Amino acid sequence: MSEPTNDGDGQSAPAHPAQILVGGVPYLRDAKGSLVPVEAIKPADLLMDETVRGILDQAKQVSAQIAEFKGETFDRVSELQAMFAQHYGATVGGKKGNVTLVSFDGCQKVQVQVADLLEFGPELQSAKGLIDECLTEWAVGSAVELRALVNRVFQVDKEGHINRAELFMLLRVEIQDERWVRAMDAIRDSMRIIGSRTYVRFYDRAAPADPWKAVTIDMASA
Repeated sequence: MSEPTNDGDGQSAPAHPAQILVGGVPYLRDAKGSLVPVEAIKPADLLMDETVRGILDQAKQVSAQIAEFKGETFDRVSELQAMFAQHYGATVGGKKGNVTLVSFDGCQKVQVQVADLLEFGPELQSAKGLIDECLTEWAVGSAVELRALVNRVFQVDKEGHINRAELFMLLRVEIQDERWVRAMDAIRDSMRIIGSRTYVRFYDRAAPADPWKAVTIDMASA
């Protein structure tokens, strides 16, 4: 059980939140799992520990607030959609559940967007083989930019994900070579929807003629 410790001038200092009392002596557990007397720990290490714990405590509070706000936002949008459906017999929203709500003055906007989560099957490797075959045969000079795009598409990140934005750019390249057409078909066939994720974004502007400015709140992981 943690208890206040004496700071040397007769005043009781707040006990460390992670301290362990052994025979009345406060200890902290280090990264190796060993118990170290608090009085034997360097002041700089104690200060760093206090700073990190303080920041993390605040971060957890903010994360909880964002998670609560995220849930409330979706609830309010859903309630509005339900009200419109009941009152007018029509829902507010579009394809896949996407919905945009705008204030009466046209200066504030809330967007709810549903994005498909994709994974790619083995057809993608077949597509890569056909693309490489095309690029090898075509004139070197004329294929430099296309080869750079292909390399960006198939350069996986640390999690093994390909660059999806570049992939969709590649699908828009129109080439009549039969192997290229088959490669693009293979890419499309490789796409599998494994779920969806809902995002909410906020925008405002000073006047209806002004461009929208995003009110940034990262709620993706909340």
